[in-house]
Amino acid sequence: MTTVRTTDYHTAGEPFRIVDTTTGGLPPVPGDTVAERCATAIGPGGSGTMPRRSALDDVRRLLVQEPRGHAGMYGGFVVPPDDDGAHLGVLFWHKDGYSTACGHGTMALGAWAVDTGRVPAPDDGDAQVRIDVPSGRVTATVHRSGGRTTGVTFRNVPARVAARKVPVATTLGLAEVDIAHAGACYASVAARDLGLQVTPAALPELVRAGREVRAALATHPATWHPGGPLLSGVYGVVLYEELPDTPFGPHQRNVTVFADGQTDRSPCGSGTSARLALLAEDGRLGAGEDLLHESVTGTVFTGRMLADGVTEVTGTAYRTGEHAFIADPHDALGTGFLL
Repeated sequence: MTTVRTTDYHTAGEPFRIVDTTTGGLPPVPGDTVAERCATAIGPGGSGTMPRRSALDDVRRLLVQEPRGHAGMYGGFVVPPDDDGAHLGVLFWHKDGYSTACGHGTMALGAWAVDTGRVPAPDDGDAQVRIDVPSGRVTATVHRSGGRTTGVTFRNVPARVAARKVPVATTLGLAEVDIAHAGACYASVAARDLGLQVTPAALPELVRAGREVRAALATHPATWHPGGPLLSGVYGVVLYEELPDTPFGPHQRNVTVFADGQTDRSPCGSGTSARLALLAEDGRLGAGEDLLHESVTGTVFTGRMLADGVTEVTGTAYRTGEHAFIADPHDALGTGFLL
């Protein structure tokens, strides 16, 4: 029998399954940095959606596939940080492989680190959890009141706009796509340009459009990141709609379609960073203003632009369970299946 222990959180509705590889019992990931470990996990010649079959990747598939997981599951392997400047490192994973950034996962990890006592925190006030992710070092500021975690603010690596109004043909019509990098590459599309609204009923068309846009931009030069192939290529497509502004700034609803057709149940943390960079360039997000960013499920993040492309996104993360998953060597299903 192989047993894998996890702690599960959700951040604004999006799951995050935490596996601490630093406590032993799981295969180590070679590499001197989190980015190198991510490249190792993906494998030579691979990409975030085409991982090689390694011992640790068997664990990923065990946890994300049915009957122990599902196609919408997301998680992370906690690994050592790059140096003593961070509390921990993480390799983010989903049903199709690995990703270089994950805002909702960073928020969940911050809450987990404080809730478990890994990072000391006051009963009232804030605690900073520094996390090395494949795209760089990020920070989760965990807000506390009355001895419990009440929210988390994710400070991302700098975001930058790479291209505007790139024409992309889809089966729903021609879309003008904006491209921004925010730890991962995101393409933004106004849902109304495709005759859609961001609603649960429209999800099949939204997912189809997201997959088509991602495929069409596979070789577009704006999706290339100077950091190399690990950070390049469209990871997520943000389909958004405008809502009436609040007294504090813009208000939008989105669904982010990432990897191979997965939908983010939260407003997408790194995707929110990409939206902030675009809104700031448009002059729609000034100093002291916030983006109220809704998800397709109705949950909310609040985002703001700081100096030099740095963004902050605030939301909530709650623990949903602790698990001891078992892989029985006699189980013919092995690591499971996806539907």
